[in-house]
Amino acid sequence: MAFDIIEILTRSEKPRQKGLTMVLDKGMGLYQAEDLMEAAPYIDIIKLGWGTPRLFSEQLIRKKVALYKKNDIYVGNGGTFFEIAYTQKKTNAFFAYARDIGFNLLEISNGVIPLSASDKAEVIRHAKKMGFLVISEVGKKEPVEDRKLTVQERIAEAQSDLKAGAGHVIIEAREGGKSLGIYDEAGGVREDIANSLAQEIGLEKIMFEAPEKNQQAYLIVHFGADVNLGNIRPDEVIPLETLRRGIRGDTFGRL
Repeated sequence: MAFDIIEILTRSEKPRQKGLTMVLDKGMGLYQAEDLMEAAPYIDIIKLGWGTPRLFSEQLIRKKVALYKKNDIYVGNGGTFFEIAYTQKKTNAFFAYARDIGFNLLEISNGVIPLSASDKAEVIRHAKKMGFLVISEVGKKEPVEDRKLTVQERIAEAQSDLKAGAGHVIIEAREGGKSLGIYDEAGGVREDIANSLAQEIGLEKIMFEAPEKNQQAYLIVHFGADVNLGNIRPDEVIPLETLRRGIRGDTFGRL
């Protein structure tokens, strides 16, 4: 490593059990994906956001998935894509195609559709049996609907998902990171909610979506460098790692 005369905080190597970084691929081309692999040691999961894979050739998606997996990165769908398949009653076909194209991870969510906790758990068990690493998402995509969920309801759903076989639970924040989950209208962290979720669900099992730098820095300082963070933009992977390692002003001397 360059400048190895400088001491920095150490982190566990992949495959990590904590301190996961999940990147949101919003439709990158193959060359962009190849460039991103320079940062592969710091990426644990890549989510092909929303329904973006539907807009590209199968050949391209297969190449990107193979590239990510070659670099020891889990790769899968965005929750919305699953919800569309579920609504169209094509869950089994969607899972089979996802496995064939190379996904080794599935995200199961109910951010838009009215999927009950028991039905969601059944879907998670099915995906788990097919050999996928499953991550579930808790929360709604519309702020008005999301605010109707109490902290205890979020905890109960998360615990149900984990019991069904989910490896981690994502706390919804979308790519904007405002007015959802643990964030207020300005994108600030609602510490009381974050603490309750971490205490009741288990910090290692939670992945906080944190697309903005101030959110990442706050959660790292508050919970430690090994907090799991998701919806990270591809160009923010290295900046995030500098926050985790204490070599950026926001966390220098605070970890």
